[in-house]
Amino acid sequence: MSPEWRAYSPAEKQVRERTGLPTTLRHSTMGFATTFLPHHDSDGQLLSSDVRQKMQRLQRWHHRMQMHSSRDRNLQLAMAELSRLADHLNIPPQVTENAAFIYRKALNNKLVRGRSIHAITAASLYLACRAMLLPRKLTMFADASSRTMKEISRCYRLIHQTLKIEIPIDGPEKYVSRIASKASLNQAIQNKAIKLIHAAQQRHAVMGKSPVAIAAAALYIAARRETAPVTQKAIATAAEVTEVTIRNRYRDLARVLNLDPSR
Repeated sequence: MSPEWRAYSPAEKQVRERTGLPTTLRHSTMGFATTFLPHHDSDGQLLSSDVRQKMQRLQRWHHRMQMHSSRDRNLQLAMAELSRLADHLNIPPQVTENAAFIYRKALNNKLVRGRSIHAITAASLYLACRAMLLPRKLTMFADASSRTMKEISRCYRLIHQTLKIEIPIDGPEKYVSRIASKASLNQAIQNKAIKLIHAAQQRHAVMGKSPVAIAAAALYIAARRETAPVTQKAIATAAEVTEVTIRNRYRDLARVLNLDPSR
């Protein structure tokens, strides 16, 4: 799984290195691919015309063999879409690797048949984010994908129910940092909001409510107590919820935590 040699400088590493990238599920061939250089040899010297024509034919047949079966074509399209979505949404490689594993299991269970590859790919990535506690909203995947949120959510439920993947519940504190960053709130307000959320959780006041709305309301309460110049509209825009939702969750937290609503 790792080189059996050591290198103590970049030049020495480049000389000793003789393998390609490690195997990964994010590539359609899992990293076991052959690359043809039809114009130059391994030393960078230009090949003769006869050898170039032969290498070009080999390269052409190599590409055809990679796209021979429908499964290979499916994986090649899906893994390209998966990499695009992960780059667009700033998702770490380990989460993307888990999403590729989920997609391959869905493909083996014939869940992709008759459905959009892009929708199944987006649903697999969303499922991987939820399984690894990476806070991402479904609307973000719908905006980045060519499929609608309704179609992605339908594929998400299908994969979740068929593969029986356990999904931990996202806590409101997971969304505090992202909302505060968009609303330009400092770390002191974030810390106070997290304390409010933990106090509400101990009183079982956040069960059955949107974690994003709870996080936004806690940030609004903390900002008011720190006398920060922030409005409900700014918090609602940062959290992508309505001002009515902010007010409702604000009243719930104020009632449960015995806070003065006027402050």
